[in-house]
Amino acid sequence: MDLPSPDRAAYLLDFDGTLVDIAPAPDLVMVDAGLPESLRRLRVLCGDAVAIVTGRPIAQVDALLPDAVYAIAGEHGTALRPAPDAEIVVSALPALPASWLERAAHLAAAHPGAALEHKRHGFVLHYRAVPDAGAPLRIGVERLLAGVSGYELMAAKMAWEVRPAGIDKGSAVRALMCRPPFLGRVPIYVGDDVTDEDGMAAARALGGVGLRVDEAFGSPQGVRGWLSKISQKGVM
Repeated sequence: MDLPSPDRAAYLLDFDGTLVDIAPAPDLVMVDAGLPESLRRLRVLCGDAVAIVTGRPIAQVDALLPDAVYAIAGEHGTALRPAPDAEIVVSALPALPASWLERAAHLAAAHPGAALEHKRHGFVLHYRAVPDAGAPLRIGVERLLAGVSGYELMAAKMAWEVRPAGIDKGSAVRALMCRPPFLGRVPIYVGDDVTDEDGMAAARALGGVGLRVDEAFGSPQGVRGWLSKISQKGVM
């Protein structure tokens, strides 16, 4: 791949399905032992311009990758911590109606094996453990959102996510690239899912690169190998 060298680049990385393998449930994900050190070495090479851009809450990334990256954009950009010691900036969005969570919980319960993940401004229904539930869960969520503005339904890997409209990983990329140490660098966004398309598009619009895991690396293991190589040798 013909990519900018680390001294010119900013690395904007999705988490699930990109840095780590997809797990049956979000809390069962496993972090490869060498990944945090690769990210720390990469920070040295690129002047700290390494960020995680994820649908997960920031606290979860902190627990899984302690002190490994400089910035974290969580919950698809609705929460942003632009530096390790900075306060988390939360988008001014309405709280999710409690009745929606109740109905989502009923939907999950009706399909044993499905799981509800609550986020600050939305929720996710995971059906990896019960693939046949994908279609009825989608129909149930579409009925929930019928006639409602301000929210959208997004397809993810074996999951359906409800999130505020207009807030996505592209907005997170743009917000990060306006700030040091990302400012003035060439963004390299790496992601694996439909929700990463906005991040890839934003990186390309800013003169950078958007890479899909399956096309560029084959798997999260390939991404980890790439990061390990460039963090040790400083070459692409």
